[in-house]
Amino acid sequence: MSQTTFLVTGWSLHLPGVAVGATLAEEIGKPRGNWAWQAAPEPEQASQVLGRKGLLAKEPATRLALCAVHRALGLEPGRRPDRELSVDTAVVVASNLGNVAAVARVAQTVAEEGGGRVSVLDAPNVSSNVIASSVALWFGFGGPNLLVCSGRSAGMDALATAGLLLRANRARRVVLVGAEPDDEVAAGLYDHDTSSVPLRRGAACLVLERHRPSDTAAPVVLDLVRNQRWPHPPRLLVGRRGVVLARQWGEFYGAHDIVALATAAHLVADEGHQTVGVVGDRDRGALVSAASVRRS
Repeated sequence: MSQTTFLVTGWSLHLPGVAVGATLAEEIGKPRGNWAWQAAPEPEQASQVLGRKGLLAKEPATRLALCAVHRALGLEPGRRPDRELSVDTAVVVASNLGNVAAVARVAQTVAEEGGGRVSVLDAPNVSSNVIASSVALWFGFGGPNLLVCSGRSAGMDALATAGLLLRANRARRVVLVGAEPDDEVAAGLYDHDTSSVPLRRGAACLVLERHRPSDTAAPVVLDLVRNQRWPHPPRLLVGRRGVVLARQWGEFYGAHDIVALATAAHLVADEGHQTVGVVGDRDRGALVSAASVRRS
């Protein structure tokens, strides 16, 4: 069966209002790492992570994505990233509802007052690729940047796209991000997707590189088994314990798969689990596994 293996050199969760540590403690044992107990600032408080400059008119999903990437890169709170252009770093974002509030707002303004009344600060947010391009510009990533918007499979599709970019040598590393808002417009559209799990705002990030057997630069590898049906919501398999994050945290929609994968990376790198699988029903093996590079 065809596989793609990634070296994971950075990972983060940025989930405002979610008790990550408490959930994991209840399901699989109390996490030792501080990452699980750190509260994530709301989009309106993104300056606590990113610094004060440059956030004017940024949409909530964009702010969440920037915070997740900032943390995945290991930058100190409030520290601006190095502006040197990284031409071999690509950005792939999974988001279905990231800028729908801006689109609705601008469309209403045009309909009621005319195009001349649209704010010059609001107009760029109408671009479907605004989250990916904002991440690329903010951090100086000069490789391809694109948004995957394919419903509940967006996270998995984005991971597969990252693999294509790496295998084609279009990038040396890919910053993979999932981000969704939960504003009134986004929640209204999400409700039409017949889900009983509430939509939650949040973001997650994985920094991926091609893996070679001799690599020891990072503690985690992801193995992606392709051409398989992707389960939703995914279940994390930790030892003999299965954890369905949507039941405790809510639904992150297009970002949900990235949230699951970043959680798996945390559990391997920060909590010492040898392997964490992302699985569907109990009759099938892991579609993605996060494992220690030091596994025997």
